[in-house]
Amino acid sequence: MLAKRMNDIGGSPTSALIAKVAELRGAGENIISLNVGEPDFGTPAVAKIAGIKAICDNFTKYTPSPGILELRREISKKLERDNKVIYGMEEICATVGAKQAIYNSLMALVDEGDEVLIPIPCWVSYTDMVRLAGGTPVFVSVCEDYALDLDAIEAAITRNTKAIIICTPNNPSGAVYSRDSLERLADLACKHDFYVIADEIYEKLIYDKDCEHVSIASLGDSIRDRTVTVNGMSKAFAMTGWRIGYAASTRTIIKAMKAIQSQTTSATNAIAQKAAIDALRYGDQDVHLMVCEFKRRRDYVVKRIEELEGFTCRLPQGAFYALVDVSNVIGKQTANKTIQNSFDLASYLLDEAKVALVPGESFNIKEKVRISYSNSIENIDKAFNRIEIAISKLR
Repeated sequence: MLAKRMNDIGGSPTSALIAKVAELRGAGENIISLNVGEPDFGTPAVAKIAGIKAICDNFTKYTPSPGILELRREISKKLERDNKVIYGMEEICATVGAKQAIYNSLMALVDEGDEVLIPIPCWVSYTDMVRLAGGTPVFVSVCEDYALDLDAIEAAITRNTKAIIICTPNNPSGAVYSRDSLERLADLACKHDFYVIADEIYEKLIYDKDCEHVSIASLGDSIRDRTVTVNGMSKAFAMTGWRIGYAASTRTIIKAMKAIQSQTTSATNAIAQKAAIDALRYGDQDVHLMVCEFKRRRDYVVKRIEELEGFTCRLPQGAFYALVDVSNVIGKQTANKTIQNSFDLASYLLDEAKVALVPGESFNIKEKVRISYSNSIENIDKAFNRIEIAISKLR
């Protein structure tokens, strides 16, 4: 009865895990979530006040499909100020979260038979989004430190390559791609004439002074014309539930994306657009405070990971995730089963330690788990104490 495309499409595993945790908590279980990809901070006060004012002013009607002009103008200023790339009003489209921006860009660019390169590990939704658009996902390995492997990318390019999706800072690894590697990728995109969908949703969450976020679209006119820059308010401004993202690209691509959006969601909600404007204008201090706290948590999480038997982790440079190598735990036994993969380990820790992590298979890699430090230091400490006891029971 279902469309054939549904044979290859599943629900988001991270969303499913969030639902399972909510169900367990509803049944009275004391679960500590180290799986959730959203900040535990409140939305900046300036954004909340702007949202309340929008409601009081009855700014609650339909808006233009790409978003109100005032918001697109603020996004344009932000992109020029922070990312050194200039986009006009007709080259920007506000979306229902960055997720819709990525999906719309794939729908606008990808035909049946087109190939889309995806460096792995990758965010859970890229693969199925490509398939929904009729394309074929082509997975490309990264370097040992999770940097882009440009040789592997070049080897994967065929005459059917239409685009590559990159995420920097990266979910799930926390890697931040260097200017050097992005310049090489830009050269490949221009030489072989394919597009770059640049997911930059974590751009402000970088923790070390010797590390910088580089927007690939800023590296020259040729690559700008082949890039869809995707960002949003969810991560840096703790506005996940407001559902505000945006895409910036050429007029031709944005026109196509606007047409898709006009026939699906029409536009993102009016109140959230007003809130996003003030967050972009006045919310940087809130972001700074959040980044300082995330850095403190990152350092603590990495320390605790290295103290766990069989767990190792590279220092994440950005986002709020640690990707943990658990290969030395695979093959160990619980009281009644063998840990055969990271799914088994995550399931064991959820049952035994009441701690939720995301198995690496969700990101198209094996023998890894992702730990999110978007939780308080107190809860992180409790979670690692529980994990330590649970791991000690394995034989």
